[in-house]
Amino acid sequence: MQRREFLKNSVIAGSTAAFVGSTTQAGESDDMKPFHLKYAPHFGMFRNAAGNDPLDQLKFAADQGFTAWEDNGMKKKPQSLQQQIADTMDKLNMEMGVFVAHGSIGKLTFTRKDKDVWNAVLKDIKDSVEVAKRVNAKWMTVVPGNVDEGPRGRLAEGYQTANVIELLRRCADIFEPHGMVMVLEPLNWYANHGGVFLQGSPQAYAICKAVNSPACKILFDIYHQQITEGNLIVNIDNCWDEIGYFQSGDNPGRKEPGTGEINYLNVFKHIHTKGFDGIIGMEHGNSKPGKKGDMAVIEAYREVDRF
Repeated sequence: MQRREFLKNSVIAGSTAAFVGSTTQAGESDDMKPFHLKYAPHFGMFRNAAGNDPLDQLKFAADQGFTAWEDNGMKKKPQSLQQQIADTMDKLNMEMGVFVAHGSIGKLTFTRKDKDVWNAVLKDIKDSVEVAKRVNAKWMTVVPGNVDEGPRGRLAEGYQTANVIELLRRCADIFEPHGMVMVLEPLNWYANHGGVFLQGSPQAYAICKAVNSPACKILFDIYHQQITEGNLIVNIDNCWDEIGYFQSGDNPGRKEPGTGEINYLNVFKHIHTKGFDGIIGMEHGNSKPGKKGDMAVIEAYREVDRF
């Protein structure tokens, strides 16, 4: 009787240990390991699972295997919070992605020569350098405003392009001594930002070549470029040497991978195969509400990171 009880308990104990062991291994291999690429969530994306405290959101993301973070609105945060974010990310060994250094969507800034407007842009850039130093950021988004329709008709595209290049060179002169990089983001006209000057990757590529500075590169937002031009992998290859940063989001809907038409598994695999060591900002919303929606985003990136 004692022997039978002993054997029974041994079997139960062994089965339990095997189950716990397999669960731990699965968690370590699938849920906790770093991703192949540096996907960067943003504040609010995991607030249901991690709480509203931004530092807790950073810690939660690090626990899930994320090694980067981005925050478009970093410049608007109090300096004390900026410093707390930087200190927390340093402890978590996380890398800071982009914040918006200058984004003049809906305004005429770069395309028309206006001394006062251009001086305001340059001040914005100088202010961004100080924020970047505080939060250990290298990459900053710059959107060069809208096309110039002009009071007597649209200014010819060549003149607008020349103006954009001239002001970007002056911005690059500010960033370059600090080893910082502005990344130019082409945006789509059809769903989000009608009227912006910078729309496609070939246009951004030509401008970066003309600026001719290591402080001026392309932010290739896969969501925007799927809408504007498609042919993603070919266009990524064609402007590869000027790409400094990526952002993601599926189309239609601008939610996590797997909710739209983009084959993110193949796109990310291609980017990884080419040796990209930069950041991919997760600039999109969650397709589902609540904590389940937060976790669905993480699972979506696990699925498209299996290479």
